[in-house]
Amino acid sequence: MPPVVSAYLILLLPLLSAAVISLFLRKQGTLASWISVGAAGALAVLSLHLVFSGARNFPATLEWLRFGSFAVSLDLKFDDLAALMLFVVSIVGFFIHLFSLGYMRDDAAKARYFAGLSIFMFSMLGIVLAGNLFMIFVFWELVGFSSYLLIGHWHERPSAADAAKKAFIVNRVGDFGFLLGIIWCYWIFGTTNLDALARAVGPGGVVVSAGLPLLLFCGAVGKSAQMPLHVWLPDAMEGPTPVSALIHAATMVAAGVYMLCRVNMLMVPEALSVIACVGTITAFYAALCAVVQRDIKRVLAYSTLSQLGYMITAFGLGSLAQQHDGHNVVLATGVGAAMFHLTTHGFFKALLFLGAGSAIIACHHEQDIFKLGGLRQKMPVTFWTFTAGVAAIIGLPGLAGFFSKDAILYLAWEKNLGIFTMLALTAVLTAFYMVRMWKLVFFGEPRGEAAAHARESGLFMTLPLVVLAALSIVGGYTGVFDRLAGELASWVPKAEGSAHLIILLISLAVMLTGAVSAWLFYLPAATDSLETRLPLAFSGLMTLKESFDSIYDYFVAKVQQRFAMLLNFFEQIFLAGLIVRGLAGVTGLVGLGLRALHVGNLHAYVYWFLLGVVLLWGFATGIF
Repeated sequence: MPPVVSAYLILLLPLLSAAVISLFLRKQGTLASWISVGAAGALAVLSLHLVFSGARNFPATLEWLRFGSFAVSLDLKFDDLAALMLFVVSIVGFFIHLFSLGYMRDDAAKARYFAGLSIFMFSMLGIVLAGNLFMIFVFWELVGFSSYLLIGHWHERPSAADAAKKAFIVNRVGDFGFLLGIIWCYWIFGTTNLDALARAVGPGGVVVSAGLPLLLFCGAVGKSAQMPLHVWLPDAMEGPTPVSALIHAATMVAAGVYMLCRVNMLMVPEALSVIACVGTITAFYAALCAVVQRDIKRVLAYSTLSQLGYMITAFGLGSLAQQHDGHNVVLATGVGAAMFHLTTHGFFKALLFLGAGSAIIACHHEQDIFKLGGLRQKMPVTFWTFTAGVAAIIGLPGLAGFFSKDAILYLAWEKNLGIFTMLALTAVLTAFYMVRMWKLVFFGEPRGEAAAHARESGLFMTLPLVVLAALSIVGGYTGVFDRLAGELASWVPKAEGSAHLIILLISLAVMLTGAVSAWLFYLPAATDSLETRLPLAFSGLMTLKESFDSIYDYFVAKVQQRFAMLLNFFEQIFLAGLIVRGLAGVTGLVGLGLRALHVGNLHAYVYWFLLGVVLLWGFATGIF
């Protein structure tokens, strides 16, 4: 099969699945779920074939809309970057579909759920394969729409409906800046085709101001939930747990990182510095918030925020080069480090969310980690696979997260010691809150009735856990990543000599510090030891977590609402009242006067005729 045909099939399969389910199978949930899973499996097979066939940069363009000289095309761009992202999205997406068969087995709206999954996969794959910024934006908005449907799947719950609206509205704020950046890009270059942009800004080409990449970055701030637009992501946990895995693992939230890598050619040092600072602050802030969470899914949500901050920081750190034989040799780039961590994070974060979903469904939807406990013996497959995910994210040597996290730390070590210090502290906190959650959920005695009667999940839920655990273990090895990423892998930082030893020692130290502290701190697991032993610190962290929502609530109620009232007053009194109604009133009076002249009486018309003759005579003779 020609690669271009495979690419279009990969894009259209989930759309066809969503159409069939929405139009014909809304009442047949079981059949709808199998069609959606079958489509996800087929596109995963096609994706693997396309990724490993070696086909790259094949021509694929289809004109969609034309307005005079302005045309919008469906350009496909399939290079090493797209191949890596396609592999992650299709594989993780398929196993989340498979897991959903068990998790959503008894849901009354199962058909609507799986239609939403298919729409989401279509939207995300469109971003991955898009060859121009307009096409990216179209699918970008479709991702926002489909995530709104999935987060609010249980819309009868007010909290779920509110979370879906919050995610949708907050993302529109970032997307407004993204759209302005795309328009600016077209205004300067006359195109948004990614290949054409790369040629236009090449050596001796157009010089880009910092405003353009920063506007494009606004899209990533919204979609990848960076500060200050991070507030939607923790609330998105109101959706079903597989939705949380899909959104928070390697798909929607990773789209911002992927988009930045796509427009890397437009970046300038000033913009990269801002991006690195935003990512670093987000990573550290989210890790602090995760320490005080009781809900197992919210711990993982803040963890996702923190790891996305790592990726954004890696991208913002830019290139690392050195002189060799009179030439600049690129040792590493932020694109390589960011995509490396995106890949490994997609594996172990999807595993952690699905593992949490397995525990939640076994404990009758109990999500408070202080009401769980003792699941190690009751759910051995979930325990061991979840353990692999925890070990990977905290950076246990030899696992996927160890390699990708150290790549970012090495880049930060060489480029900015201040950022390196913040990322190292974030790594300590990551190990602390992940081991805290792992210990409270799986060790000790059951602390609730639901946990006491838990049992292992079925095959549809445990098989994805086993596969994702395997990928979380081997996904970071250089040979595996090189085979997936091609030339992109050569951009990943690979420390040598003393730098390698220093990063290795620091990584081990921060991992052990956080993990051992959590284990010792939560030896008595019945209560939150942080709240009882360090009440001031706990209160401070809770305030930190809630501060942004409070700020936004104040802004909406006190600033935005009052400004809206002022605009409403201006519109009603001045525009509608004075200008519109005033002009309408004057026009009506003139019409009334003119209408009074047309009385239908011949004698009256003769008098008016004579008056007109007199007036004309007066003007002609100069009397008037």
